[in-house]
Amino acid sequence: MSKQESDAAQKAAEDDEPDDWDKRIFSTGCADENAKLTDCYFEKKDWRQCTAEHTNPIMIPAMASQQALRPLLRLTRPATQIARITTTTRTKAAAAATATAPKPAPKPAAPRTATPIVKKPYTKPAPKPPSPPTPPPPATPEADAAIGPSLSSSTPLPTAPFDNGNGNGNGNGNASGSEDGNGNGVVDWTRSYYGLGTARFPKEVVDILLQPVNPADVEVKPDGIIYLPEIKYRRILNQAFGPGGWGLVPKGEVVVGERIVTREYALIAEGRFISQAQGENGYFNVENLPSAVEGCKSNALMRCCKDLGIASDLWDPVFIRAFKKEYALEVWCEHVTTGKKKLVWTRKDVPIAYPFKKTQ
Repeated sequence: MSKQESDAAQKAAEDDEPDDWDKRIFSTGCADENAKLTDCYFEKKDWRQCTAEHTNPIMIPAMASQQALRPLLRLTRPATQIARITTTTRTKAAAAATATAPKPAPKPAAPRTATPIVKKPYTKPAPKPPSPPTPPPPATPEADAAIGPSLSSSTPLPTAPFDNGNGNGNGNGNASGSEDGNGNGVVDWTRSYYGLGTARFPKEVVDILLQPVNPADVEVKPDGIIYLPEIKYRRILNQAFGPGGWGLVPKGEVVVGERIVTREYALIAEGRFISQAQGENGYFNVENLPSAVEGCKSNALMRCCKDLGIASDLWDPVFIRAFKKEYALEVWCEHVTTGKKKLVWTRKDVPIAYPFKKTQ
């Protein structure tokens, strides 16, 4: 047997084995019908007649064995493969044509126009009307007896003017802050300057504040500085505004140095800010610190009163020279403890005070 014959026999043996196509035909249950149509076609050469015959409900004798049908099935396989190849080629060609076709340019998006936001004007809500005052309870003899013989519950009491933060009682609310932060009508004088320079005082008050200094009230320090005792300033303020009509408000904390104490105060009169100044006073030991703080307050009061014109002559050089010439003199004195001698100023009608004594 030649090599070609051997290859042909081996190929025929391989073709007799069922391939994937045969397995699909037999798995669908159409193998017998396909075999019948194939046999009819080889006999009559007319697919239409074979289809018409085998669609009729006529019992067909048993077909040939499976081994005899395999060559017929192999004859139909090439045609099916050709159909598959053709279909695949057409599909690929259509896909290539679709890929190469130019895509239509996207339409430009319409420009968006921002909708302007219209803000409504702010309208201030109307203030609530003040609630009417609560009427006092009816007077009873028992309640009057508990209050006292000179005052009964029906006696009208003075009421403070309404003030919501500006200090003038008209409810405008112009203060820089309130004591409790709720605008309850109490001005926070530690931060507020309400009433500064808003109106002048009445003429009778101005006359008291600007009255000339009484030379009998002026004192002289050993270094020649003339001054008015702080109690004189308080008396002038009480005479002008009345006790309780003025006051000093601390503007800061106490600053304690090695030998000096300072603190800032503000002068308030008739509910108005007048002036503020830094007070100072010296001390020698810690035990004298409370007295030094009090002296610091008095020093700040004297400096604040300068803005009201109280004792303004004490800062006038003309008045200072005239006062020293008429009411003061300079004498040699000796220090009692150190024995040092120096010139000391004093009033003519006041003797030399300790620790100095007049030398012979």
